[in-house]
Amino acid sequence: MIRKLKTGEFRIYSRHVDPKTKKRRNLGTFSTREKAEEHERAIQYFKSH
Repeated sequence: MIRKLKTGEFRIYSRHVDPKTKKRRNLGTFSTREKAEEHERAIQYFKSH
């Protein structure tokens, strides 16, 4: 899940809520949405390989 921050950056959050903190895990912050989407594809690839 990619969200735009007030600073104009984009952050990737995990799809599921962490049971301990009750929040989504921060998986990285990027300057452009394209970079964030590229990294999210890499995360999904490594989750299944």
